[in-house]
Amino acid sequence: MKTAVIVFPGSNCDRDMAVALRKATGASPAMVWHKDSRLPDGLDLVAVPGGFSFGDYLRCGAIAAQSPIMREVAAFGQAGGHVLGVCNGFQVLIEAGLLPGVLMRNATLKFVCRDVPLAVESADSPYTQGYEAGQEITLPVAHHDGCYIADDDTLARLGDEGRIAFRYRDAVNGSADNIAGILSRNRRVLGMMPHPERAVDPRTLGTDGAPLFHGLSGMLEAA
Repeated sequence: MKTAVIVFPGSNCDRDMAVALRKATGASPAMVWHKDSRLPDGLDLVAVPGGFSFGDYLRCGAIAAQSPIMREVAAFGQAGGHVLGVCNGFQVLIEAGLLPGVLMRNATLKFVCRDVPLAVESADSPYTQGYEAGQEITLPVAHHDGCYIADDDTLARLGDEGRIAFRYRDAVNGSADNIAGILSRNRRVLGMMPHPERAVDPRTLGTDGAPLFHGLSGMLEAA
């Protein structure tokens, strides 16, 4: 399985993402700088990590979405490639048009940084096949602009098509329907606010994030 992690000025979870991918696949991902104009050949997955790209000026992720490499990431995703965006990466994927909706400032207007319980809403995707639908897991969150908002038609479509990947068990940031992560229509693009890459080692924050990476690795290796 060949992977890449996109790195922006202000990324601070790129190394965590690289460690999680290396643990799952046995191979180090390519670290791709935002000014690069091409992705490596033969990729199975592109990961857009968390952090504060470009200092979160304008809207979070808005400047990063205009980086040269994001044109390639968008084309990769639109052509059926697997793309994972976590926290700031989720914001970037929305700004790049790969996922619907918007991510607004938390309803409390405060930064939230803690472990939160999540419900796995759909196990029918490359990213969630390692879980069971309805399973409760715990992952850390760390964001100021994680309130997911979409119009009623979009929310209904996400629900009807089984594209809500994760929901918060408790109110965390004011997200509509407590949405914590969503899938693209072809289920190959996942954006989520909680950090699975920070929960892959029992010595740190548990291992509830590991099935996401191992399930994805196993599926892509078998393809």
